[in-house]
Amino acid sequence: MNNKKKKLSIGVSDFREVIKDNLYYVDKSMFIKDIVEGMKVLLYPRPRRFGKTLNLSMLKYFYDCTGDDNTQLFSDLAISTEKEIMEKQGKHPVIFITFKDVKSETGDACLDKIYSLISDLYQEYQNILRSDLISNENKEYYRKIISKNANQNDFEESLKNLSKFIFTYYKSNPVILIDEYDTPIHAGFYHGYYDKIVTFMKGFLGGGLKDNSYLEKGVITGILRVSKESIFSDLNNLYVHSMLSKFSADKFGFTDDEVIDLLEYFKPGLTFTAVKSNYNGYNFGGIDIYNPWSILNAIYSNNTGPHWANTSSNDIIRQMCQKSNEAVKQDLKIILEGGKVQKHIDENIIFKPSLKGTQNLGVDNNTIWNFLLMSGYLRYDNYIIDSESNTNADLSIPNREIKAYFIRKIIPEWFISPPRTDDFINIANNLISGDIEVFKKKFTDYCINSFSYYDVRGKNPEKFYHGFVLGLFACLKDTYNIKSNRESGLGRYDVILIPTPNSQLPTLNSEWGGRGIIFEFKILDHKRGETFEQALKSGKKQIIEKKYVQELQAQGIKDIVCLVAVFKGKEVLID
Repeated sequence: MNNKKKKLSIGVSDFREVIKDNLYYVDKSMFIKDIVEGMKVLLYPRPRRFGKTLNLSMLKYFYDCTGDDNTQLFSDLAISTEKEIMEKQGKHPVIFITFKDVKSETGDACLDKIYSLISDLYQEYQNILRSDLISNENKEYYRKIISKNANQNDFEESLKNLSKFIFTYYKSNPVILIDEYDTPIHAGFYHGYYDKIVTFMKGFLGGGLKDNSYLEKGVITGILRVSKESIFSDLNNLYVHSMLSKFSADKFGFTDDEVIDLLEYFKPGLTFTAVKSNYNGYNFGGIDIYNPWSILNAIYSNNTGPHWANTSSNDIIRQMCQKSNEAVKQDLKIILEGGKVQKHIDENIIFKPSLKGTQNLGVDNNTIWNFLLMSGYLRYDNYIIDSESNTNADLSIPNREIKAYFIRKIIPEWFISPPRTDDFINIANNLISGDIEVFKKKFTDYCINSFSYYDVRGKNPEKFYHGFVLGLFACLKDTYNIKSNRESGLGRYDVILIPTPNSQLPTLNSEWGGRGIIFEFKILDHKRGETFEQALKSGKKQIIEKKYVQELQAQGIKDIVCLVAVFKGKEVLID
C-alpha cells in the first residue's frame, strides 16, 4: 500500500492514471458489481461532471484482457472482496468509445469526426489483420474502416462487425462502453442536421447493442435519455437507470460520508456545514448527492464559490429558455425565491424536425423542466407515479451554487430572447434619420413587449438597460463610433454615438449623416417617490451641467441630439 500523501484528481478521468499516480480516489468500484449483475445493456443518464467517464474507464480496466494485467488497480478497493465478481476481472476485450468532443456545425463534419473515432478503434485491434481467423474479405473491410474509405453503411455496421472480429480473435465476448452518446445528437438538433446524425447513430448503436450475439455487456452514458423511438428502437435488452432510479444511485457523484472523508483527509479549512450549504441538494434515487467537480475544486481552492456551473453550456436549453412562455418564467420566479413547482417528469426526450425544416422538440413547455432537471440545474423531490402511470415531482434549485448561476448567468443570457436584427436596425435608423418621435414610440413599444420580470430584476438592473441600449446601437458600428461610460466635460455619459468621417454616410453636418447622439438613462427611484417626469428632468439637467456635448463639439459636430430614457421595470419614458 502506498502511504504517500495523495493528491486531488481534478479533471483526471483515466482510472489507471488515478490509481497509478496515487491520486485520491473516491471508491466507486462497487459499480462494477452493479454492471456484472445488471441487465445486458445499461444506460446511465447523468449531468456533466458527475464521474461518468471515470466510471467507464474503471470498467474498461476491470474487464480488459488485451493489455497489461490490471489486477493491482483494484487490490485496495471495495470490489476486491467480491470474489465472484473478481473472477470476471481481465476476462473480456473492451470496445471503448467516447463522443464527448463530437460537436460540429454541419452533419458531414460531425460524421467525419465519428468516422475518425471508429477508425481509431479499429487501429487498436490491428493485430486482427495478421490473423488467419479473419477472411480476406473482412480484412479488406477492416482496412477500409481504418483508412476512412468505407461508406456510411459500412460505418453504421462497424460496431457490430468489430465485436464479431474481436470475438473471433480473442474467443471472448467483448464489452462495449460508450461515453456521452448523446453529444452529437444535441449538436445535430441545434445545428439542423438531426435526421442525418440520428440515422447514423440508430444504425451504429442498434447494430452493436441489439441482438448482438457477440456482446458480453454494454454500458452507455449520456446527459439525457433520448427517446427509444429516436435511437434505441426495439432495443428490448436496454435498461435505463437515470437519477430517478435507486439502482447505482450512489455510484455517480459524492455522498455525505464521501465528502466528509475528503475534508478530513485534505483539511482545506472548509467546514462540512459550509460545503453542504453551497453544494448539497441533488437527489439521485432518494440519496443526497454532491457534484464531484464542485467539491474537488472547492477543496483545491479553499473556496466555496461557484465551480461546476462555469464548465459548460447547453445550447438547446438556452434556446428553449429564450422561447419559453410567461408561465415558465413565473414558475422560475417561484423556484428562485426558494419555492417548488410540481411538474410532469418524462425521461424520454423526443427530438423531431418541424414542418418548416427547423428543429423543435415537438412538445409543450413542460419539456424545459425535464431538460433542466436531467442537466443538473434542478432537484426533484416527492417523485410520484399516479394510478394512470403519470409521473410528477416537485422541482427546486439544488443548492446555492446553482442559484447564484441562475441569477448571474442563466436568467440574463438564457431567458432574454435575442433581438431580431431587423427590429434593431429599424429603430436605430429612425433615430439617425431624424424621426425622433417614431424612434421614441418604437423604442418604448419594444421595451414593453420584449422585457420581462427577469430581465430587470436584481440589485443592478441598470446593467441590463445599458447592455440593451448598446445592443440596439451595435448595428450602427460601421458608420458610428459608439462609446460607453466615458468622461466628457465634467462627467460620464452613458452612451454616445459619434459619426465617423470615413463612413458611407453623407458628409458631416449634412441633414442626418453628421448627427451626434447622446443617450442618458435613469432608473426611477421609487423609494424616494420620484416620478418619471422628475427623473427625466434630472437627466436632461445632468447632460447640460456635466457638458456631455463637449466631446462631440470638439470634433466639429454641430447637429447633436440628446435623449434621456427613464426606466422602471418594463416601463420607459424617453425624451
